[in-house]
Amino acid sequence: EAAGYAVYLAEGRKCCGRPLITGGQADKARPWVDHNVALLAGIAAQGIPIVGVEPSCILTLRDEYLGLASDAQRARLVASQAFTFEEFVAREVTAGRFNAPWKAQPGKALLHGHCHHKAMVGNESTVAALRAAGYVVEVIPSGCCGMAGDFGYEIDHYAISRAVGEDRLFPAVRSADANAVIVASGTSCRHQIEHFTDRRAIHLAEALAGALAQ
Repeated sequence: EAAGYAVYLAEGRKCCGRPLITGGQADKARPWVDHNVALLAGIAAQGIPIVGVEPSCILTLRDEYLGLASDAQRARLVASQAFTFEEFVAREVTAGRFNAPWKAQPGKALLHGHCHHKAMVGNESTVAALRAAGYVVEVIPSGCCGMAGDFGYEIDHYAISRAVGEDRLFPAVRSADANAVIVASGTSCRHQIEHFTDRRAIHLAEALAGALAQ
């Protein structure tokens, strides 16, 4: 809204179905898929961008919904207007439409890319959005944070989950300057980082909000 956009929440939406799909229960997710497609198709038909802040949720609309929805045509319509927050901001910045009042020097941002986002979209849009706000960006050369959906939440996987994060991500966060902003768009990524490093990571949207001139 600070950049001049009217933001509306899609009231009545169901879970995107990602947890069930990941758990091999795609058939149980179909009712939610069809509900969301029916809800969002009218919005997409008007050319209104459907923006999601959790990468896995919005990318499920772009990927798995195409094969799961009962109405494939409307699912394709929804997918065509579905954007991650990073993609939307980067697109609007490039088009000259994202006119937020930024601070002169918001500082340094360390970015940990979400696995699903990196696989389907890449880190480029996130970096572009942060740089547009004036951040000096360093991309942490990390793989997975170790959480991997619900993998790291299970007690039998705790040690493996920690070891994955300790490979590169956690040391980079611990050694980061105290004034640096740690950016991670994935909810699980942020939880994992805070749990093992005592550093709070924030979503890109929070980082951009923090860079606004008051």
